[in-house]
Amino acid sequence: MKHLICIVCLVAASFAQTTGRSPLTATAAEKQKVLWQKLESTINDIDQHLDGVMGVSIEDLNTGAQFFLHESEVFAQASSIKIAVLADLYLQAQQGKLKLTDRYTVQASDLVPDSDIMGGLTPGVTRITLRDLATMMVAVSDNSATNVLIDRLGMENVNAMLDSLGLAHTRLRRKMMDLDAVKQGRENISTPREMMMLLDAIYREKVINKESTTDFFKVLGTNKDSWIPRDLPADVKSANKPGALEGVRNDSGIVFVEGRPYVICVMTAFLTNEREGEQAISNVSFTAWRMFDRLSRASEYGRVVSPGNGSR
Repeated sequence: MKHLICIVCLVAASFAQTTGRSPLTATAAEKQKVLWQKLESTINDIDQHLDGVMGVSIEDLNTGAQFFLHESEVFAQASSIKIAVLADLYLQAQQGKLKLTDRYTVQASDLVPDSDIMGGLTPGVTRITLRDLATMMVAVSDNSATNVLIDRLGMENVNAMLDSLGLAHTRLRRKMMDLDAVKQGRENISTPREMMMLLDAIYREKVINKESTTDFFKVLGTNKDSWIPRDLPADVKSANKPGALEGVRNDSGIVFVEGRPYVICVMTAFLTNEREGEQAISNVSFTAWRMFDRLSRASEYGRVVSPGNGSR
């Protein structure tokens, strides 16, 4: 019997050497694949129960594993397009075209609706930096601050930056609260996949250098009322920007689970109940966090080895 056990062990060891991974490694990879499949099943169920259209892109920034649902559909971005504006601000600062510390004097002509901070400042007197404007744009989605930045950067330059990353369906086509542009069909747009690609490129320092990337995510991570982090534990850090229009709810960003950061972009349209759209985003976000948290905890004990790509 002992001889038989030895032979079985030798065969198993030989097989492991031939395939390049041990049975334990293979089992870990298979379990991780099951988690991705469960993620897919849960998100599909959320989608089926939503009275509207939903698109999702999720990427494990460690392994490159991805999940997609209607990822190439074009969605109106609302304020989520401000991620692209923020990225080009840091890019132009790195290129020496401007400085984040450049000061701007607030003008009465700047003011448009939904400008919670700019609307309370003193025109012709108050001076603020471009980085301050960016913080206002992200933290409270101040539309006047956003429009000042768009004028300073140049809409064509923001789109040129997007072109350089191959993001053909992500476009800044109007300033905030430009109702005439809306009537003409000039909406700010993107897809779940392309917004994921933008955030991935920034995270991997393909757009701006390490120092600028760190500050970019510091600003994007400013605490705000949004749906990606809403149901997550309070100590989980995220950097995201939600967007809302009539019948539209979006949120895109990165969740920094320790040792297992990931990109998550959830977009909805044609909603009959916008609160249900918001909750759907939070439900997808919680489902993704739960999986990545498990993977992170398992990795701490050396139980998980990346299997490569995820469910799709």
